[in-house]
Amino acid sequence: MKITYDEFLKLARDPSVPEEQLLKYCRVVRHTGAFDIQFQVKPELVEMTEIDEEFENALQIGNWASRIRRYWRFKEAMKDHPERPMLISEGDSWFQFPIIIDDVIDHLSEHYNIYSLGAAGDTAQNMVYGPDRARRREYLSALYDYKDKVSGFLFSAAGNDIIGEDPDTGVAVLFDILQDFNGDINDVDGHINRVAFDEKLAFLKGAYERVISDIRGVSELQNMPVFVHGYDYVFPYKWQGDTRDPLHAAKDEWLGEPLSDRNIPSVLGRKIISAMLDELYAMLDGLAAADANVIVVDCRGAMPNLTDWVDEIHGTSDGFAKVAGRFKMAIDQALVAHGAMT
Repeated sequence: MKITYDEFLKLARDPSVPEEQLLKYCRVVRHTGAFDIQFQVKPELVEMTEIDEEFENALQIGNWASRIRRYWRFKEAMKDHPERPMLISEGDSWFQFPIIIDDVIDHLSEHYNIYSLGAAGDTAQNMVYGPDRARRREYLSALYDYKDKVSGFLFSAAGNDIIGEDPDTGVAVLFDILQDFNGDINDVDGHINRVAFDEKLAFLKGAYERVISDIRGVSELQNMPVFVHGYDYVFPYKWQGDTRDPLHAAKDEWLGEPLSDRNIPSVLGRKIISAMLDELYAMLDGLAAADANVIVVDCRGAMPNLTDWVDEIHGTSDGFAKVAGRFKMAIDQALVAHGAMT
């Protein structure tokens, strides 16, 4: 039985409606760029006028629906669970994976009141510097607005910049970081373009330093815990026994294709990407060494099995629950130390 488009939008805006029910009326649009998961309303289930269709094309349901539903859930949680610590999160698809998967913030929202600013497809470049001015340093405005209530800030912002897609070109970033296969299956360092990778890492270091500086510039937030992470060791497609077939992306969307273009076997590819993630963690550890209230949540090994991953770089709902467990342990420890939890 069809519903009207207005009825569908009411469902999308209602945070009490389960994602599974909303998803019945949508289909996933593949290859929409980076991690930007988008959906289209199924015309066989939703009655749409010509004006509705134009609005739907402009709206690009995905991040929009998830953000607004999370916002209203946050507002309700603040009223229903005032005893919970309040957090603010900003980040990419690990923190905001629309509708299909319960991401890290979905799981953590069972324990904390989280004002989520995340958006699938976002980059450190955009979150910190622009060019999309509507999203530029949104985290700072939110932190300032809630400076008397917020107990911690969660930040996830290196995915698209290293192992995702260039949001302007749609080309996998990894391609420019890799060197052509030299025949040595054990040579990790020899397959990393140091100039390209070091440039990416230096940019990310500066972006994270800017975020921390922004936050510490607000007197009420000078000692607030800031939680960061460097992702987990991935399984590039095609891995042995690989049966992953994501709705939202090609099987080799981010890692398998550039590895194949460089003729690098996936076993070596995993070692290369793991080495790069280790360097990312080392950079984050350096930031934490300079600020005792910057806390690095080590997610390496949280999703050790191929079945923990829905695609090459995102966990399943159960996989992300394991990552959320790492975050919860770090958050609870920090908030107890700061007197925000008992």
